[in-house]
Amino acid sequence: MSTNKTILVTGGAGFIGSALVRHLIKNTSHKVINLDKLTYASNLQALKSVSNSPRYIFERADICNGTRLSRILNEHKPDAVIHLAAESHVDRSIDKPAEFIQTNIIGTYTLLDRITSYWSALTGNKHSNFKLLHVSTDEVYGDLPHPDSVKDEASPLPLFTEKSPYAPSSPYSASKASADHIVRAWNRTYGIPTIISNCSNNYGPYQNCEKLIPLMICNAIMRKPLPIYGSGNQIRDWLHVDDHVEALCTVLNKGKIGQTYNIGGNSELRNIDVVNRICDIVDQYVGMPDNVPSRSLITYVADRPGHDLRYAINSNKIRTELGWQPKISFDYGLKETVLWFANNMPNHLKSS
Repeated sequence: MSTNKTILVTGGAGFIGSALVRHLIKNTSHKVINLDKLTYASNLQALKSVSNSPRYIFERADICNGTRLSRILNEHKPDAVIHLAAESHVDRSIDKPAEFIQTNIIGTYTLLDRITSYWSALTGNKHSNFKLLHVSTDEVYGDLPHPDSVKDEASPLPLFTEKSPYAPSSPYSASKASADHIVRAWNRTYGIPTIISNCSNNYGPYQNCEKLIPLMICNAIMRKPLPIYGSGNQIRDWLHVDDHVEALCTVLNKGKIGQTYNIGGNSELRNIDVVNRICDIVDQYVGMPDNVPSRSLITYVADRPGHDLRYAINSNKIRTELGWQPKISFDYGLKETVLWFANNMPNHLKSS
């Protein structure tokens, strides 16, 4: 997109959303409208560094509130919408699925409905250049074969591609899969210019401590048990949030309408190996006040119902067609993330 555009970011006070807002304010000349309901997972402290920018506006609103959405769209007249607002924690979706159905499905429908009316009334370049980027997850694809269960070790393990069939396992991933299908339907039926991205597991500063990496970091620093589901052999592909938001900007700028782009970090690791690395970084750089190695804090708990075994992204499409690739290695990113939490944890825990 050219300079001086107005971009509406839904869920802009969440983990990925706030990183995106910071990136847009610091690295572009765009005006950013942050629409967020401010749930437990929102964190306005993550936006403190850009909150005084004249190009940043915060709108507290629920994407399920069509009246508020229409007012925000018509008042700020965005040139693009990046849709990140969602309930995102699998464990919570198992305990309280209704919240996920409401926000992720009904909320996405309501946003699309109001965008349809807004976009249809636009004229000229404002109409022809408008885009909606819907940010989704690799969890919509279900899971992949695990190396422990593959007999032919010489054959390469499959990866998720943009053509992988949807097979969601949890209420969370099912709600996101539903939202993806709704977005595609609105593009096909109403002509709304949409693009979809599906990312692998994000990590980095400001992440809510319910997620694996920040939970393990915070517990290790506070010398609390480190609960690992099952055997800890579940495999995830890790993507630093700063790499992700650069990818989102690349997709918004260069992506083709109606297309899907998978965004991965090319860092497949078993959960137990990630936790062991966190323990070693904490011990080396934060210290062991009780002289007990952090690995001794690891405890194995009953596995999550329907727990996916392996996620892994093939991101060749965005790399070859749009020229994006991750810059932050997992080793470097994890160390920096541990150090960030060590320096910011008390205030972060209060705001999480």
